Amino acid sequence: MAQKTSKPKRKRAPKTFGKEKAAVLYARLAEDRPDPKTELDFVNPYTLVVAVALSAQATDVGVNKATKGLFAVADTPRKMLALGLEGVEQHIKTIGLWRNKAKNVIALSQMILDEFDGDVPQTRDELVRLPGVGRKTANVVLNEAFGQPTIAVDTHIFRVSNRTGLAPGKDPDQVEASLERTTPDEFKHGAHHWLILHGRYTCVARKPKCYVCTIRDLCRFKEKTPDPAKTSSLAPKRA
Repeated sequence: MAQKTSKPKRKRAPKTFGKEKAAVLYARLAEDRPDPKTELDFVNPYTLVVAVALSAQATDVGVNKATKGLFAVADTPRKMLALGLEGVEQHIKTIGLWRNKAKNVIALSQMILDEFDGDVPQTRDELVRLPGVGRKTANVVLNEAFGQPTIAVDTHIFRVSNRTGLAPGKDPDQVEASLERTTPDEFKHGAHHWLILHGRYTCVARKPKCYVCTIRDLCRFKEKTPDPAKTSSLAPKRA
């Protein structure tokens, strides 16, 4: 008699919040920051593309310092090309990977002129064709410049989504897909900003500030960080 072979069990996908609980979470984050927006400085869709492309492996503060002078002289693709590669390099030398980023800025500026008549394209498929522009950058531009309900998953959003249990995933694409399913439509436009700012200032990487977190009771993170002020007051005093 042939022996039956057992089929390997499929791993269940991580359980997300569900839209009702997610709505409560977003409502609280929205109450804290009712008008969320990117912390990158820009003056038009083109300068936003450049700023976001420059922000890879760099801080928004550092990018803003560099682009203040850059955008003062080159806020269109044509002006950027007139400035030239060396000119762009001089402005962004304080940013990590500045040589490669300067080449991308020149190349994407040329493509925008040649293929899109000088206007930043408004679809993800077209945006990701630009040198130095990936899915995350495209989503930021679509959301911030054109008001589309996209969610760009960076390190902060990836951490918050997994740590809280809002939208767990093994990689940014999985998290983005989970967020798209879990996030109610009325919160999709602001979701990217609420989550990134929450991760940047409250749900930080090493020691999350659970003691001031507005979604503490919703969060599935078990090792909640205690209030340092209270723990220090409870510590025994030395004689």
